[in-house]
Amino acid sequence: MMPAQDLNDFLASLPKAELHLHIEGTLEPEMMQALAAQHGIRLPWRSVEETRLAYAFSDLQSFLDVYVQGTSVLRTEQDFFDLTAAYLRRAQQDGVRHVEIFFDPQTHTGRNIPYQVVIDGITAALREGDTRLGISSGLILCFLRHLPAAAAMTTLDTALAAGGELLGVGLDSSEFGHPPAGFAEVFARARAEGLHVVAHAGEEGPPDYICQALDLLQVERIDHGVRCLEDAALVERLRDLQVPLTVCPLSNVQLQVFGQMSEHNIVELARAGLKVTINSDDPAYFGGYINANYAAVQQAFDLSRGALVRYAVHSVEASFAPAARKRALLREIEEVAP
Repeated sequence: MMPAQDLNDFLASLPKAELHLHIEGTLEPEMMQALAAQHGIRLPWRSVEETRLAYAFSDLQSFLDVYVQGTSVLRTEQDFFDLTAAYLRRAQQDGVRHVEIFFDPQTHTGRNIPYQVVIDGITAALREGDTRLGISSGLILCFLRHLPAAAAMTTLDTALAAGGELLGVGLDSSEFGHPPAGFAEVFARARAEGLHVVAHAGEEGPPDYICQALDLLQVERIDHGVRCLEDAALVERLRDLQVPLTVCPLSNVQLQVFGQMSEHNIVELARAGLKVTINSDDPAYFGGYINANYAAVQQAFDLSRGALVRYAVHSVEASFAPAARKRALLREIEEVAP
């Protein structure tokens, strides 16, 4: 077993990309409480300690209930800037060199926060992160799948009219009972506009949701995807096409997809020849940022440094970064690889 300090030092030095990160899910209790006080918002939890105690989840929906309550404190462009800048500072400490950030505009426009406020705050922080921290980035607009597809199309129309720096679109929120099929039209429109497309599938939902995301949404990556192993033909397809899976180990355990890390199938996914990446999902709620996820997997399965490097290499290869940026990051990884 690798000593903890050696593991932490190695992971901090290992360049990597993060491809499954919800910026609203980086809202730490300290910032949540501070913004609530600043904006005069009454939260169900009176302190940072009470807030953390609420982070005990039985499934995805129980998390989303708390998550939505937390986002109520995000009101101004400065709030979104500060939220994003805080994540980027933390990501730099973990060796993140490229990040593709999810955001949920419908969560905010639904409470009368203008789309422009949200995107201007986030993108300003991303630009600063590039120049000051050396972290390249992209922004992926996620549609809330529990809302009608017509609402997603309206959101896409708003985003396209606003212009800006969108990298792609995704599909998130409560998965079970909300299959990808209903969003085929809006994803076709996004693809026609030149946007990359990804979707959450196969976390709580069945393998068929992954198939729908591939066939009907024509996604380039599957977010989560851990239930694919229940369908041998699907595994073969994902392997042959090298469709990346953005797996979030601590999230999966916190949301009871797996009872404990030793039961996670991430190593089995890799052994099946799938392009697996490690990510943190909503790290403020799930107990750890990206290196905590790498470390949890290493400790559960006693992985070698070489195995950890392969996850980092996959993260860069699976990203939507320009080819030159990918080559540069892969060279950086080679410099620290054992």
